[in-house]
Amino acid sequence: MNLNISIEESTLKDIYDISSKLYLEMCSDKEKDHAAIFEYMTELGRTMADADRASFWKWDRHRKELWTTSATGVDKIAIPDNTGLVGRALREGKVVVTNDPYNDPDFNKDVDWMTGYTTKSVLVMPVADINGEFIGAFQIINKNGDGGFDEKEDVRKLSMAALICGLAMESETFYEESHHDKLTKLKNRMGFYSDFSRKFNKALDEGKTISLFISDIDKFKRVNDTYGHNAGDDVLSAVAFMMENSCTENESVYRWGGEEFIMMMIGASLEDSVEKAESIRKKIMATPIEADGNTIKVTMSFGCRQFDQNISIEDNISKADEHLYTAKESGRNCVIY
Repeated sequence: MNLNISIEESTLKDIYDISSKLYLEMCSDKEKDHAAIFEYMTELGRTMADADRASFWKWDRHRKELWTTSATGVDKIAIPDNTGLVGRALREGKVVVTNDPYNDPDFNKDVDWMTGYTTKSVLVMPVADINGEFIGAFQIINKNGDGGFDEKEDVRKLSMAALICGLAMESETFYEESHHDKLTKLKNRMGFYSDFSRKFNKALDEGKTISLFISDIDKFKRVNDTYGHNAGDDVLSAVAFMMENSCTENESVYRWGGEEFIMMMIGASLEDSVEKAESIRKKIMATPIEADGNTIKVTMSFGCRQFDQNISIEDNISKADEHLYTAKESGRNCVIY
């Protein structure tokens, strides 16, 4: 009896420690994302269920993929969403338990082969958003001791951690969607300002230079009027794709609005931004775009500027926009700085 009390007290202490670390993490002013919540909640679930490992799997319906970064110490594990015990739990919408995984036809042995880990027991809880739509799954592996997982008791212990992961996932999804343009998949104006408050301000504080350009598609209204708005959407998506593919790790492109795009370049001079803009201009001019059954060629104009910390973000963009206006007045399909 005293041993059981000691074990319970130790477990409770672990729970308090994990909760305290998460609280302090979320209250800190350092740059963060939802990864900390998933990390601490999976650790909480592992502790509550007395298991060796735990992971939270996210369901990317668009890519038809399940992925996790917290499973076995590797950067990322991704599997098709119609495979594995996690896939089954999400397809059936119910808890899956197996204490003999290697004889379970749905168990994905490839992950063990990839990591060198031996799985003896698995419990998977599908996790839903506030509308009851499944968005991921909480998984714990290898119950400590001789017995396997008990569906009723272990699910009860895991429910709070799984619930918090679900809420965090829903919040993360909403945040990402609000910061991205639905058509082009680029970050939008809100995403730009979010990045500026963290990534670009940090670069400036570290003494790094930033250059930028604002650009737009020449005579885009004519594309819509001639070929229709579906074709116009295809052109916007194609241009966004080419611009994003041209970015290095220190460069980011945003859909500023309509047919306008902004690129920010950390550690770049004005000459670098002009060179980048000229490269993109030539690529777009030379690339036919398949748009709603039509083959369309477009050009773009660019206004470049070195970022000046002594004036506001808006004033920097406004001055780059003046150069863009000059490019338009100079015959379009050119770069002005």
